[in-house]
Amino acid sequence: MTQRRRSAVSAFTMSGLILAAIAGQPAVAQSAASAKSAPRIKPQPSVSDWDIGAPSTSPGTAAPTPPASVQGLPPAAEDADPSSTAQPVVQAVPVLEPVLDWSVADANALLSVIQGIKSEGLFAKDYRPDALKAAIASGAGDGLNQVASKSFAWLIEDLRDGRTPMTARVQWFAVDPDQDQMPTAQIMADALAAHDVAGVVNRLAPTHPDYAVLKQALASTPEAQAATKSLIRANMDRWRWLKHDLGDVYLITNVPEFQLRLTVKNRIVRTYKTVVGKPGRTATPQLAETVSAVVFNPTWTVPQSIVKGEGLGAKVIGSPGWARANGYKGVKNADGSITVVQQPGKNNALGLMKIDMPNPHAIYLHDTPSKQYFNSEVRAFSHGCIRTERAVELGMTMAILGAQMPPDQAADMSRAGVYQKVAMTRTFPVYITYMTMARSIDGQLKKFADIYDRDKPVLASFAAPREAKTTQRASDEPIIQLDNPL
Repeated sequence: MTQRRRSAVSAFTMSGLILAAIAGQPAVAQSAASAKSAPRIKPQPSVSDWDIGAPSTSPGTAAPTPPASVQGLPPAAEDADPSSTAQPVVQAVPVLEPVLDWSVADANALLSVIQGIKSEGLFAKDYRPDALKAAIASGAGDGLNQVASKSFAWLIEDLRDGRTPMTARVQWFAVDPDQDQMPTAQIMADALAAHDVAGVVNRLAPTHPDYAVLKQALASTPEAQAATKSLIRANMDRWRWLKHDLGDVYLITNVPEFQLRLTVKNRIVRTYKTVVGKPGRTATPQLAETVSAVVFNPTWTVPQSIVKGEGLGAKVIGSPGWARANGYKGVKNADGSITVVQQPGKNNALGLMKIDMPNPHAIYLHDTPSKQYFNSEVRAFSHGCIRTERAVELGMTMAILGAQMPPDQAADMSRAGVYQKVAMTRTFPVYITYMTMARSIDGQLKKFADIYDRDKPVLASFAAPREAKTTQRASDEPIIQLDNPL
């Protein structure tokens, strides 16, 4: 059986298991711990949530015919990200916490929660328990309302969004929607109306099972192992930086682990080795994006750093025979610059498949002709994009699930040798995370090398007093378009 045929069979099998799981069949059952968990605060659905019942276009839509421009040189690069523009700078301002009316009983319940909050990897002192005790002693009134509201709001913010300030989240661009879908004022109002502060707090924890595993590890780690406990806290917080519920079907990669997971109802159904960005300027950023399309047999518009900086453009224009033999097409533009596009083929830098996930960093998942790098233990070799093992299989699975494409059609497209872009009619998220302590693909809690040195600022922020929250939602570091897959 050929590799392409094996990929097609695997993609068909995976898509069947996933659809069965979504429909509630036992093929991929939800974990017992998840099934028994208490009802949680339910966020409003977003466009990135998997919606198996409401495709955005008619079912069975065939992949769009590639525009005529891809037969030669596109006027705008086919593999360029149309959203790759500078993001406007928004001035961050302090968050204003709401003030509600508190009874002494509810305030005492809050105090009890604060005194036990270390189980969530947070520090009781951050939420002013002494000030709350004094306010409780003075009885109900404006003083108690002010103190209890602020303490509870800070606790909600940290449990929902993470304690780590944005300034300590290096290359963090995964905007968390939780504060929009679960506003602080509404959470507070619900807790006080139900007189259930503890219950509401419990339901703010991330639903991903790895958070619960870290929480258990924190409880079982001796106090003498302070460095280990600090690392666990930092990585628990990283889960809070993400969306509270990641969705039913999603792709998630942990960069330091060099693995990508296809996940259904928080259970792994397939894993793929990855090659990620080299440390430094080409480090892979942390993102939460949405799959928009799968491209079989992609083209690659060569960046000017190679076209001009390495002389490729002049070679392509000056030696058309060499260019043709190596799969390049080039044109000289009116301003004298040269545009070079590598045509589809097994030697294309993007390999035979690319998953589009529009973002201003020009990061995407793709195949590679350099399969030997998947055999390395440390796989940080790319210019930022994520090279993916068995990428054709993954692309076919996405086409079957995301565009309701018949498996045979997906297989035919993958081996046709011509550019084919399959737009998703059902979208699902991709999370690019950075966890230095997490469950590995074999289910064991492990420590991973901090290849980008991102732990230090997070750990330092936990060692310092809590910082007041601002309206900043992502890192304000410059966005670097990492569009070179080599």
